[in-house]
Parts: sequence; C-alpha cells; structure tokens
Amino acid sequence: MFNHEPAGYDCPFCLVLAGGEDNLTSQQDVVLRTDRAMAFVASRWWPNNLGHVLVVPTGHHENLYDLPSVDGHAVQDAVRAVAIAIRHTYGCDGISTRQHNEPAGYQDAWHYHVHVFPRYKDDNLYNTTHLAQPATREEREPYAQRLRSYFADRAVIPES
Repeated sequence: MFNHEPAGYDCPFCLVLAGGEDNLTSQQDVVLRTDRAMAFVASRWWPNNLGHVLVVPTGHHENLYDLPSVDGHAVQDAVRAVAIAIRHTYGCDGISTRQHNEPAGYQDAWHYHVHVFPRYKDDNLYNTTHLAQPATREEREPYAQRLRSYFADRAVIPES
C-alpha cells in the first residue's frame, strides 16, 4: 500500500544484501548483519555528522507500511546496537535516528531504512542538507572499521 517504487527498480540495498557493490556502497561498509537486518556506513553525509549508518531489513520492503512486525523488530534491535556502537566509538555527544516514507516524507530509496546519526553539540543536523558529493570508500572506511571492531569484540544481538 502507498507504494512508489517504479517498475523494474534496481534496489541498491538488495544489491549489497546479496553481496554486491555499487559506486555508493561496498561490502566494506557493512558493519552488522543478522538474519533479518543489516547495517552499513552510508555514503550520503551531512556536514557535521560524518559516518552515519543505515539499517535495513534483509527482506525487500518498500516502507513502514509494508514492513512485517518481525522485520521491524529486527531492524530496531540493530538500530539500537548501532546507536550504542556509534556512541562508544565516534566520540559524539548523542544519537538521532530518522526514517522516511513516500516522496512527500523525503524517501528516495525504495527499501525501508533507518538513519542513525552521530550527534554533536550545536551540529545543526536538522537545519543542514547532505553534502553534494558522496563520501568515498576511503572516507567511509575508518567509520566502518571502528564499528566492525566494536561488534567483533562483543555479542550484540542474539540470533532469532
């Protein structure tokens, strides 16, 4: 219901979930994966909130309206784990999450996803827009490495 995914849509998140890569996301960006959720460092960055993470369900669901509860719970568990990991490893002052549905709700990728942003005092996140150029693999790697190391050192989410 309330779907906007065009016919023949090549989902970039499904590509990464299947082990592929494109010019915006590589397998090195993946920091956490469970049976029902995956998290990776996003290539679209905001000027004062570098290294934000996207969390997606492993099944293709366009938006919140289509998301089965079991997948929503798995995504939320991963969002929480990523938020804690970012808080421990980025030196930030807090975390914000946000999720968008439909074009009027600012959704532009047709696979449900949640943004997890590192927050800093006076970072002005909600009054800025993303940078014009995506972050390169080299720019994303230090953030992904911090998070992968954090998760490698602890059991984070029990498998269902």
